[in-house]
Amino acid sequence: MTLRSSLPFAALLLLLPGCFSNNRHQGEKLYAQHCSGCHGDEGQGLGRLIPPLAGADYLTDHRAELPCLLRNGQREVIIVNGVAYHNVMPGNKALSPAQLTNLLNFIETHWGNSASPRTIREVEQQLDACRVP
Repeated sequence: MTLRSSLPFAALLLLLPGCFSNNRHQGEKLYAQHCSGCHGDEGQGLGRLIPPLAGADYLTDHRAELPCLLRNGQREVIIVNGVAYHNVMPGNKALSPAQLTNLLNFIETHWGNSASPRTIREVEQQLDACRVP
């Protein structure tokens, strides 16, 4: 390959990153925007009013339900790390499956949580399961 013939290839490589969105920190940004006001900057929760997300057994015990919980909210009593929480959590129907995936991947891999990464397809299937006909 000559220098002249490799120039178009080099130019393509330089332009390629612009073709993809950088969602690497989207989950963290979404958490700060939608969740941290109640659950805290470090997922610590608020006493017996708002459940913690940090080291929360609820995240692993209810993994398949979490996309629906974020989309539709929570109105029932939930038990997190042995403590009952009675407050309502609003849902956010405006978040796309990709945004929900990024948000959950952030929450589930920070503050002592170590879940395997989710895919958008997995989240879409879980959202389909909670849709009301």
